[in-house]
Amino acid sequence: MRLALRQAQRAAEAGEVPVGAVIYNSGELSGQAWNQTETLKDPTAHAEIIAITQAAAAAGDWRLTDSILYVTKEPCAMCAGAIVLARIPLVVWGMSDPLRGGAMSRFQILQTPELNHSCAVLPGVLADECTDLMKSFFRRRRAEKKELPPAQG
Repeated sequence: MRLALRQAQRAAEAGEVPVGAVIYNSGELSGQAWNQTETLKDPTAHAEIIAITQAAAAAGDWRLTDSILYVTKEPCAMCAGAIVLARIPLVVWGMSDPLRGGAMSRFQILQTPELNHSCAVLPGVLADECTDLMKSFFRRRRAEKKELPPAQG
């Protein structure tokens, strides 16, 4: 999770929502990423999606059945769907997301019995550190918006 936190810090430094993800496949680091939706102008460029793509390329298979995904924030619905499709058996996250969480808090996609795969989950790992990073990012963002001059028009 500490490596995922470092990825989240990279996201914050780039002006992205600070979410980081890493995947270990068969005990080896096979994917690591940070949110890049603004950088890439791509709504699917979440840390989890990029890390899954890297891990699948490293494994030479889209099935990541011997993997653990560590992510600093509970996956959204899109990422939870990708996790199920990739057959990742365990997802570990830091802070939960009661408004948009797709794994447990709002939607329970990772453990929906109607899907062809379900994942074990371990929430709350380094939750305080993950939450502090997110809160400080949005505190800075709000302060920067207050400093902008009014729009001319």
